[in-house]
Amino acid sequence: MTGMKKGAGENPFADDSSTESKTDTAPEAEEPAPEQDDEGGSNQAEDEDEKQSRQQIQIPYKFRRDGVQDGRDRVPLFLQKETKVAERDALREFEDRFEENVSLTDLREALMKVGLQHLDETEECLEEWGYGMTFD
Repeated sequence: MTGMKKGAGENPFADDSSTESKTDTAPEAEEPAPEQDDEGGSNQAEDEDEKQSRQQIQIPYKFRRDGVQDGRDRVPLFLQKETKVAERDALREFEDRFEENVSLTDLREALMKVGLQHLDETEECLEEWGYGMTFD
């Protein structure tokens, strides 16, 4: 053993004067330990992943992202003039409420999500536009 570097696979409790039979059994004795360490390590890694997931859930999207388009798909949006005016008014209203700039992209998605949660009201709007009309 002299002249060699001590490594992770070496038994730290073995004497330098150990026989071959002890050397042969030492790696076998050490094999279960790394498996146990791996299991413990994977549990620790899972715990850390869960903590990170919880932290990401707790951190609002506005602060987690790199930019306003981060994590979003681009979709075309064409608005009627009165809708565009109402959107602008809503943007100003929310900027007053939050006392900070509000991203138009964030506002649009929030309006979309609220609309998706209120399909009955959305249906009424679509009916006003002529959906569901029949000409029998």
